[in-house]
Amino acid sequence: MPSAPHSPHIPVREDWLALVTEPPLEPELPVVDPHHHLWDRTGDRYLFDDLLRDTRSGHDIRATVFITCRSMFRAEGAEEMRPVGETEFVNGVAAQSASGLYGPLRACQGIVGFADLTLGEQVAPVLEAHLRAAPERFRGIRNNTAFHPDPRVQTNPIKPREGLLNDPAFLRGAAMLARCGLTLDIWAYHTQLPEVEALARALPDLTIILDHLGGPIGIGPFAGQREEVFGTWLASMRRLAALPNLRVKLGGLGMALSGFRFHEAGTPPGSAELATAWAPYVERCIEIFGAQRCMFESNFSVDKGMFSYGVCWNAFKRIAAAASADEKAALFAGTAIRTYRLPQHLGLPRAASQELSA
Repeated sequence: MPSAPHSPHIPVREDWLALVTEPPLEPELPVVDPHHHLWDRTGDRYLFDDLLRDTRSGHDIRATVFITCRSMFRAEGAEEMRPVGETEFVNGVAAQSASGLYGPLRACQGIVGFADLTLGEQVAPVLEAHLRAAPERFRGIRNNTAFHPDPRVQTNPIKPREGLLNDPAFLRGAAMLARCGLTLDIWAYHTQLPEVEALARALPDLTIILDHLGGPIGIGPFAGQREEVFGTWLASMRRLAALPNLRVKLGGLGMALSGFRFHEAGTPPGSAELATAWAPYVERCIEIFGAQRCMFESNFSVDKGMFSYGVCWNAFKRIAAAASADEKAALFAGTAIRTYRLPQHLGLPRAASQELSA
């Protein structure tokens, strides 16, 4: 198995997760999961079979969007072209899923890959190679940008360099995405949200997706300061909400970064407990961005160290219980479908979806 840097993610314990199971709430509600990973790392594997087991939790998971995680980069060739290997690998998984042999799920219907945007305009050949590798599914790029100077705050095995979002070369590379009809996913901590704002203002024609609720930090220098962090985070999110090219993924609070410590209990949390903890963040985002610009995400298998897939989606459904039918349709599928240009039938009731996709 390939070697990898030490993982900062909470270890997954399947036997522990199995201690709490729940029937799905609103099992007929169409769901598109816009954020998950696939990888094969030393001591940590999450591949198509694992995703299938998680998504078969009773929720109507119609499709997923894969997000780059340095999986299956090419071992040889020009350095800037090696990430195309990940798109080739994931497109193969998508084709496997699209065969129908594994059920109705359309895994990796959208693919967000990696290209070094600090190449500036020279990133164009890399983007073209990604598009050739998955012409029907490749939708965007994400770089490793989540940075904090405190060594206790790290969510990626490979820590990025400081100030990447402010790099003029990165800005030029990101501008190339809009020209190619691609999106930009950004994983940044709440301390970096002013940098995200500056980038979004500089590139108004680029659709930018802010991952994991904008990364409110609850560890390291911010441990025990949840209220203070929440205020700072919310002020930044309100400024971002004024920019129409921003979208927000609602999830990612299963990382140790959040400061929640559900994984330390004798039994895993139920959806009611998670909904209580997450609601302040999720509800504020929906309030200021609107449901049409927000989408629930699993962030699996990263978040799986704290809770199971089925419980995760039940928590989201509890938080959205008072939303209108149109708002739920957007939060659970519609926003993801529009943002990543996925087939529209994925958000329709099951009978209508099957008729249109036949």
